[in-house]
Amino acid sequence: MTASSRLGVGIIGAGRVGPVIGAALAGAGHALTGVTAGSDRERVDAVIPGVPVLDADEVVRRSELVVIAVPHDELGPLVGGLAELGAWQVGQLVLHTDPGHGLDVLAPAAARGAIPLAVHPAIAFTGSTLDLRQLAGAYAAVTAPAAVLPIGQALAVELGCEPVVVADADRPAYGEAIATATQFAASIVHQSAALLEDAGVDAPGRFLSTLVHSTVDRALTAAGRGADPDDELL
Repeated sequence: MTASSRLGVGIIGAGRVGPVIGAALAGAGHALTGVTAGSDRERVDAVIPGVPVLDADEVVRRSELVVIAVPHDELGPLVGGLAELGAWQVGQLVLHTDPGHGLDVLAPAAARGAIPLAVHPAIAFTGSTLDLRQLAGAYAAVTAPAAVLPIGQALAVELGCEPVVVADADRPAYGEAIATATQFAASIVHQSAALLEDAGVDAPGRFLSTLVHSTVDRALTAAGRGADPDDELL
């Protein structure tokens, strides 16, 4: 199998991430074989219309590449459970999108001959086709065995992202960085908006928009130069 092969792609996880990844790969010429059921079928249909809804083991059976986009704590049990069912196939690509997990979580699949990959596009997914525009020009952390690293990088490019290799041992630190950036930012904005509302400011989200975006831009510029962000924000 080469990085340019057209693949049958199955999606396990019908939340905000999986269908968007499927749509991006379909746009790159891959064929979607199925997606697992989710609570918002209308939204999934809007992103990947006409893709059959299948049980996870049937998605695996039909696919050359299986994309797993499920919550962090569900990933390990899911992979292990499918291994117990004998679902994983020799030579099959298995890709998860979780920033905090490395390749170990895919070990039950790898033990049955599947090829493990971890690709995390560094965007805040909304679960809509708007995410396809976000993917274009974004970065994606790619973790894979050396022999198949070019395949992981090629898949990241097909998503629209610039691949950045993250070593398996560094994956926990990478996951912590992503969690800090997303959770902390959301928490601070919500806290500030609540304080402005208490102060009688109408539409606090709109009020903060320019301030927050300009502050983040300055902090990112400082980080790119290795400068002290506190100095940049004075």
